[in-house]
Amino acid sequence: MAIPFDVLAEPSRRQILDLLLERPRLVGELTEHLGLTQPGTSKHLRVLREAGLVRVRRDAQRRWYELCPEPLAEVDAWLAPYRRLWTDRLDALERHLDTMPDSPDATGVPAVPDAPDGEAP
Repeated sequence: MAIPFDVLAEPSRRQILDLLLERPRLVGELTEHLGLTQPGTSKHLRVLREAGLVRVRRDAQRRWYELCPEPLAEVDAWLAPYRRLWTDRLDALERHLDTMPDSPDATGVPAVPDAPDGEAP
């Protein structure tokens, strides 16, 4: 199942996923954390449910929402080449910086080597 990125682009939906990562939660609990109205929270939960990112478990009168991590694995797999790209670039930058001589101190003046004991620099 492909997840439309607009589902994940909405900050409140990402916050819901973050909260559900910890444990299943009731709608009221999510509403309280998000600072949204109950209908607003329910709208976001419906979008997440339709995308397959959350599921509902009914317990008498209560509805528990829980994370479905499997679809997020697809997103993670899609992002993997981009993570490798940045890792490779940062590693190359680190290697380049390691070859550079020590830089001047914060004043812009090259550091003066320490003089042997008793001698002025």
